[in-house]
Amino acid sequence: MRKNNWPTHSILILAIVATWIKTYIVYHTSFDMDIENMMQQLILFINPLSFLLFIYGLSLFFKSPKGRNRYIVIASIVLSAIIYANAVFYRFFTDFITIPVLFQTSNFGDLGSSAAESIFLTDIFFFTDVAIIIIALKWLKIGEKVTAIKPAVKKAYFVMAAAILFLNLGLSEIERPQLLTRSFDREMLVKNIGPYNYHLYDIYIQSKSHAQRALADGSELVEVNNYVRSNQVDANEDMFGVAKDRNLIVVSMESLQSFVINNDMNGHEVTPFLNSLTQDKDTYYFSNFYHQTGLGKTSDSEFILENSLHPLGGGAVFFTHSGNTFHSMAESLGEEGYFTNVLHPNNKSFWNRDIMYRALDIQKYYDEQSFVVNEEDAVNWGMKDIPFLEQSVDLMADMPQPFYSRLITLTNHHPFTLDEEDKLIPEYNSNSNTLNRYFQSVRYMDEALKLFFEDLKEQGLYDNSIIVMYGDHYGISENHNKAMEQYLEKEITPYESTKLQRVPLFVHIPNSGKGKEVTETSGQIDLRPTILHALGVDTSKDMQLGADLFSEEHEEFVVFRDGGFVTDKVVYANNACYDNATGVEIEIESCQPYIERATQELGYSDQIISGDLLRFYDLKTGNLKIDEALKEDN
Repeated sequence: MRKNNWPTHSILILAIVATWIKTYIVYHTSFDMDIENMMQQLILFINPLSFLLFIYGLSLFFKSPKGRNRYIVIASIVLSAIIYANAVFYRFFTDFITIPVLFQTSNFGDLGSSAAESIFLTDIFFFTDVAIIIIALKWLKIGEKVTAIKPAVKKAYFVMAAAILFLNLGLSEIERPQLLTRSFDREMLVKNIGPYNYHLYDIYIQSKSHAQRALADGSELVEVNNYVRSNQVDANEDMFGVAKDRNLIVVSMESLQSFVINNDMNGHEVTPFLNSLTQDKDTYYFSNFYHQTGLGKTSDSEFILENSLHPLGGGAVFFTHSGNTFHSMAESLGEEGYFTNVLHPNNKSFWNRDIMYRALDIQKYYDEQSFVVNEEDAVNWGMKDIPFLEQSVDLMADMPQPFYSRLITLTNHHPFTLDEEDKLIPEYNSNSNTLNRYFQSVRYMDEALKLFFEDLKEQGLYDNSIIVMYGDHYGISENHNKAMEQYLEKEITPYESTKLQRVPLFVHIPNSGKGKEVTETSGQIDLRPTILHALGVDTSKDMQLGADLFSEEHEEFVVFRDGGFVTDKVVYANNACYDNATGVEIEIESCQPYIERATQELGYSDQIISGDLLRFYDLKTGNLKIDEALKEDN
């Protein structure tokens, strides 16, 4: 076949156009981004272009056509891999990859089953532009003379790339003011500046975060401390010390959302045991309790529980800041004579737990080596909940008392697969296999928790303990909204999606006669002060952002990692304000007073973590160490 003569830079133009169009198609097919108007559609269309012009344009500096073309092919492969990795990650987490996530390599092996569920044969489409470029190189006759590109041409080319970038940023600023300085929402960033520029921005943010610690001197903590003290509440006198000297048993219920509590699936009760606890005279059931995790999921829920701080927006604190100084709940209880420990039948390095637990002053980690895991006792992510909880009770029976034991369940984890003998109810019948299996997996965990309570009683641990159980994060992501609409029989709006972030919280105090349903809005950040006060431990000098749930002064204000929030009156989600009682969208002014505060609180939490500011704080005196140093100098 005779090849046609094409201009020298045809491959460069073809690569830019092919990758540009592919990226735009990926936006609409792989990412569930809400496009509200034509301006947002225009921004979405142009935002990849400036980056692609710059990256592919570097080929202009190659003198030989062969080197130039080889660079273009390699660049297209790398860019395709980046967009594909984000698409697969988004299918599972409904979020975009960050730099810290890329360094969580010790988790990748355990993520295998979940990742496999998110990879499809049709994903070959993500490399279409690579194929087009290679085919063009093979079949098109391109000018092959060694030609030096004139400096004026290069300059004009990159000025054009810069002009498109500034146009993109200008339109984005009109659509979303202060996008790069105030946004906690990665989807908003990708929607406005594109996935490639987003990753450059992420590199900048992560570099800035690491620099913050090096430059921090403790003065930043003054403003943070003022905020914490101004929002501090007094403990409830009737509940303070209600479980003093008892063992503390905290159970993290994997991926459990509140929509299954006191509900059924095609006539089958999903959580009969937990349903009974909602009516138990010794149990406080919090029905409007929200998870506040970010990309760190379970590890974020652990971090929030132990520290009453928000997780980071760009990765798991367990990885990014495990060398920080923390004042954890475990540390406080250790000082009260408690034996502090975590039981979780997984690899000790998963989520960097073996390192982070030392930073949190957890005295003992019972990892997978502490359990007998037979082949029939393992499924999906590891040891099944029933044998795990049974063996955990045996381990607790030999612990010095009082102890603080935190147990992390495993079975109810995506992709929610079970052995046949563990399927206690049928699957659901929707277009989502994930949701269909979820009800079965939740039902199994509920059965495991019922047997767990029975084992505690048999071992004589039940009466002298307080048992706190909470859902760690969502199990069903927004990618399954169609199936959820079928189950809930209503449309999943941003308001309803926020409501689905509720997870159950049970505070069970045996033989106390204290228990009821608590409907006030609350979140995971409130767990630390609530638990410590119930055990009679004062937290008035602690640097924490949460408040005692039993306090009469507790404020109904829950902040999410993306800057959204819920109060008793309003819900703020996807930059829209909703009436909390009706779900009807209302004027943004109703949410405005809380928007600044939510941003401020997240910023203060980030400062504490990024600057490692607690190294400048004396927990015993409640004073800033910089203040104490100044007093000594005077």
